[in-house]
This record gives sequence, structure tokens and C-alpha cells, in this order.
Amino acid sequence: MERAVRWDRLREEMAREGVELLALVPGANLFYLTGLHFHRMERPIVALLPREGEPALILPAFEVEKAQRAPIPWRLFPYTDAEGPASAFHAAAAALGGRGHTIAVETLGMRVLEWSLLAEAFESPTPLPAEPLLARLRMVKGPEEIAAIRRAIAAAEAALQQWLPEVRPGMTEREATRRLIQACFAAGADALAFEPIVVAGPNAALPHATPSERPMGPGEMMIVDFGVIMDGYVSDLTRTFVLGEPDPETARIYEVVREANAAGRAAVRPGIPAEAVDRAARAVIEAAGYGPYFPHRTGHGLGLEIHEPPYLVQGDRTLLTPGMVFTVEPGIYLPGRGGVRIEDVVVVTETGGESLTTFPRELRSL
Repeated sequence: MERAVRWDRLREEMAREGVELLALVPGANLFYLTGLHFHRMERPIVALLPREGEPALILPAFEVEKAQRAPIPWRLFPYTDAEGPASAFHAAAAALGGRGHTIAVETLGMRVLEWSLLAEAFESPTPLPAEPLLARLRMVKGPEEIAAIRRAIAAAEAALQQWLPEVRPGMTEREATRRLIQACFAAGADALAFEPIVVAGPNAALPHATPSERPMGPGEMMIVDFGVIMDGYVSDLTRTFVLGEPDPETARIYEVVREANAAGRAAVRPGIPAEAVDRAARAVIEAAGYGPYFPHRTGHGLGLEIHEPPYLVQGDRTLLTPGMVFTVEPGIYLPGRGGVRIEDVVVVTETGGESLTTFPRELRSL
């Protein structure tokens, strides 16, 4: 029933946007609407969802059985490696009415490969970005989605708790990362949400640093940013620890970030724009004199993907609605010295916001 409701809402949004056809490639949106997961590869797979009528699916012939298992009334257009995909795209276009369509495409996901085949088959269709209408479908999570995110968070927090006693000064960032990955799977994760970040010292001054063979030294701040996938949904958790004892300024910076995180979470309530949460967290850091050292947005939505709307940043005026799930992750990064980030996942409720992450936020020495 849930998927049928999603399709009904999709067609309403397509009518609202004047979209005749939605083209999806393998990824979160296709999974959300159909339950199907395909690997993205050199063989194109495109689902064509018309505003009216049955959808079409262009796919390699060896994927047909998988598609038939989904409760979707597909018109399937398979192709073999020997044939190539062009004829299947033309057949699908003919079945959907041929030329002149307005097609909404995933601008962040569709490759030139798929678009060139669509453009030829539909004879120069008019492309539109699909992200606005898909965001309206996916931003508000249902109870089952939130439950899956809770399970992903529980697995991540259990992994972090298991892993921390293994970390010590002198361990390299990569070795610590390998051990964290093992802990994630030991905690029951289906997969990793993204490549974990475990960095310390000057590397922690880079918000998206890559773990290296650098040994982590005494007194350094260590940022740990990771997440796991459970039942298709992700978690995203960041905590910062100190290897030994922090110097006074580092301890002060940590407290500023912790207060900013608390202010961002406290600001969450239905009816306010997403940018208001960013303002609340950023104000704390700016008042402490570290505004220039907070270079990124305060947070991002998450669900099937690690980054999705809404975005907690100046300019995003999306009104918060019960069921929206996003991160609150302020940080301070001092070039060449280190950084601090504290990240929680929050769901908007009828009266405010609930932090789905519960791992302690007090500074912990390892």
C-alpha cells in the first residue's frame, strides 16, 4: 500500500510540474518508488514513469527476472550485450508515444550515456530537473522509514562504543578506520553509508579528510565521522575525541561546538525554515569568535541517501515538517592544527525535534 501511495503522490507532483515522463536511473529514487536495486554499470538501465499509463523499464536481458519480481506493472524492454541498448530505447519511446515529451531527469544521477540514448529515441525531448518533485516526495519520512533510520543509528552507536577502547595514540588513521569498519559489521550493519573518516591533528582541520598512514599523536583531537545502512536507510554520526589531554584552547573550542550543536537541535520545530537551524548553531560559533572557521552548512537531510533535502544552510527556506530527518553538525576547523565536529540526527516532531542519536557529547579522552 505504501508504494501505491507514493506512485499516486508522484503523479500528482508530475501534473503540478507539467512533467509527462520521469526518467530514473539505478539509485535511491528508483528504489524508493519500486523497491528495485540495480548496480550502475556500463549497461544502461532506465525506468520511464509516465504521468498516465504503465511504466517502461529498459534493462539488460539478464536483469528481467529481477524486474518481474517487483510488484510493478512494467512494460519491459530488454536488450542483450550483442544487440546493444539503442533499439530497446527506441521501442520504449514508441510504446510511450514517441517524440516531443517533457522528461524529468535526475540531474545528479543521469549520465550522458543514458541521456543521449533518450534524446535520440524521443527525438530531442525537453529535459527538466526531477529533483524538486522527488524531494517533495521523500523529505517527509513515514514511520517505517524513521524506524529503519533508528536501527541504522543504533548499529552505528553500538559499533562506536565497541571500537573506542581499541583506539590509542600512535595508531595510524587507516588502522583505526579498518577497526571501525569491522566494528560496524560486527554490530549488524548491512553496509557502510560512506567511507568512514577517522582523522586527527592537522588532518582533522579538513572537514572531509581521508584517513592516512599518519600516526595519531598525544593531545590531538580525533574526528570520527561514519554511518551504516540498515534496510536501505542510513545513519550519519560524528563525534570528536582527544587522545590524552587537550590544551586549553582545544578544550574551549570543543565546548563552543557542543553548545552550537545543542542550540541547533533546540531550534528545531515545525513551521520554521531550514535556514533558521543553521542560524541558531552558527550564532554560537560566531559569538565565540570562530565564525570564519565554520565553513560548511549546519546539516543535511538523510534517509535513503546520506545527503538529501532539506539542507540546513542560509537560503534554504524549506519549512520544517513533522517527519523530516536531518543532521545537525556544526564544526570549527583551525588550519594546520585540528578541528572539532559534533553531529546528531534529528527528526522533526509535532512539537519540536527529537535527537535520534544519543551517543554522549561530552569530551572524552582516549
